[in-house]
Amino acid sequence: MDYRIIHELPRRIRIDCGRALSPGGAAALASFLLGLEGVETVQASSLTGRLLITLDPPAKGGVLDKLGRLELSALPVSSQAPYGDTEEEFQNKLFSLVTRRIFTRFFLPPSLGLLYTGFQALGFIGKGLKALARGALTVEVLDAAAVSVSLAQGQSVTAGSIMFMLGLGEVLEDYTHKRSRAALADSFSLNIDTVWRRKDGEDQEVPIGSIRPGDLILVRSGAMIPLDGEVFEGEALVCQASLTGEPLPVLKRGGNAVYAGTVVEEGELVITASTLADETRIGKIISIIDESEGLKAKIQGRAERLADSIVPFSFAGAAITLGLTGRLSKAIAFLMVDYSCAIKLAMPIAVLSAMGESARRRILVKGGKFLEAAALADTVIFDKTGTLTEARPVIVKVVPTEGQSRREVLSMAACLEDHFPHSVAEAVVRQADQENLKHREEHSKLEYVVAHGVAACYAESRVVLGSYHFVFEDEKTLLTETEKELIERETEGYSAIYLAKEGRLLGIIAFTDPPRRDASSVIGELKSLGISRIVMITGDNRAAAGKIAGELGITEYYAEVLPQDKSRLVKEYKARGSTVIMVGDGINDAPALAASDAGIAMINGCDLAREAADVVLLSSNLGSLCHIIRIGRGLLSRISGNYRKILLVNSSLLALSLGGIISPGTSALLHNLSTFLLSSASSRPYLPDYMGELNQER
Repeated sequence: MDYRIIHELPRRIRIDCGRALSPGGAAALASFLLGLEGVETVQASSLTGRLLITLDPPAKGGVLDKLGRLELSALPVSSQAPYGDTEEEFQNKLFSLVTRRIFTRFFLPPSLGLLYTGFQALGFIGKGLKALARGALTVEVLDAAAVSVSLAQGQSVTAGSIMFMLGLGEVLEDYTHKRSRAALADSFSLNIDTVWRRKDGEDQEVPIGSIRPGDLILVRSGAMIPLDGEVFEGEALVCQASLTGEPLPVLKRGGNAVYAGTVVEEGELVITASTLADETRIGKIISIIDESEGLKAKIQGRAERLADSIVPFSFAGAAITLGLTGRLSKAIAFLMVDYSCAIKLAMPIAVLSAMGESARRRILVKGGKFLEAAALADTVIFDKTGTLTEARPVIVKVVPTEGQSRREVLSMAACLEDHFPHSVAEAVVRQADQENLKHREEHSKLEYVVAHGVAACYAESRVVLGSYHFVFEDEKTLLTETEKELIERETEGYSAIYLAKEGRLLGIIAFTDPPRRDASSVIGELKSLGISRIVMITGDNRAAAGKIAGELGITEYYAEVLPQDKSRLVKEYKARGSTVIMVGDGINDAPALAASDAGIAMINGCDLAREAADVVLLSSNLGSLCHIIRIGRGLLSRISGNYRKILLVNSSLLALSLGGIISPGTSALLHNLSTFLLSSASSRPYLPDYMGELNQER
């Protein structure tokens, strides 16, 4: 196996495997290394594909040699390690259930066995009565009826078998559901128990739960940052791949923000904690996972409502069968083979599986209904800057008006823009620095208007810098015919901002924001997926917008769009009957993201956009948009297929029971077994070789 040593101490080595790992693969690799002589502990991250190994120094050479000769594909992939608590709980429940059944069936005297069965039945009957009290004919009522009828017939063995199978079904359902959720949460979990806290100049290892905001935490080279915070002192290269997908480390120094789950590759940091352990960005992601089950796909909700509506027909079928045959054993078959059990388990697991696969592809989905919306979408609307373009504008020309110098215009603009993190502002400041222009702070009363521009008092005069709409329409800057011709000539094919002082134009700064390298191929792929309408909206002028749209093959675009108009356009498309995906990354995109059927934000976008979005692309790969559409379509296909299989299997079992070929107990066994198998099949990957593709992206 190819690997790279990132950091090395006498007893500790951090290794990059050069590839992403599945949770099972990471567990298998950790298990292999722990079996080698001299290895004390191993931490394996499936997100970053990295290993942290502590070992005896003399054993290091042998361990690295074995690691180099290892074929990862040859390891038995463990699916249990990442979900140990769930596995242990399942095994304990299963052992207890089977042991009780064997003891009561074969070793308990008949009289005591009957008493125990009757006592056990009270729980099932109680659940059924509670459901009836709510006016609901649910699965619990079916179960209670089947057990009660068997006991009324004096068939305590049959009643016991029915309750055993129902109990087994509950254990299997609970296990399958918890394991699916655990697999999803494990995609983001940190598994950090202790941290080094610096207090009064001393470093002490303490439980992470004891850390409070404001505490100082020491993070050494090779360690994972445990909490969100700000660098108090030190300097280090930090790998943020777990959050951004960007493989190159980022330099962090005093005052910079750092996030839980990222890794210090080189250097040492003392961090002022800003959050508690469950309030980190990754903690919030896991909270979204917990809350997302309420955001069900419509098709899932329809299937579950249909499942509940089938219950009365099961009772009707049982009554008709009893009336025609006079045999309770055949009537019980209708009560034992219910369709809703499998529907209510397999459908949520299919959704959780889709969300889990999305997470492994670095896509955070906040609910199943957004996967469905992505699958059904026929319209994709892109914001231009930062989504279809690099969001790193380049200044192409600085054009002064008559009586001004180019240096004065650029220097004054850089002075105003130096305070704002906007990409255009950064481009202006960067150009001024490259030309060694001094842009001293000579302004006061600085005012920033979101998505428009900046105004300031500069040398006792009001100076404004921003968009055409802001400078000439909002600020009423005068514009002569000569200046209009100058603007038209110099900005053709480019975006521009304008500098004015006391209502008079001083200069024009033209810039371009090149398209993302993958934007054109993603647009083509969306068309191949059958997306009938691809739209670009931007606040840029029409010429600049048309240039980018032409390069990307987009025929429908809107230029000079104000922030409030973006959400209006989304609503207009929805009013025409379209299912709309909105993709954006800025503050002014948030209303449009919220208004769409599925709002998708980029990881490098602002916090407000990510909060408003339904889906967040956690990597810089725009192609993830196509992944989410494919996964959503796969989910709808799987849910529909599950529904057909459930009808076929359960109807077949019902026919066999009515024909006297199998008993009610056997019917219950096969019913629960088919439910478990179908639920397990629902957790299969939706797209082929997702780990392989992820490795290529990395």
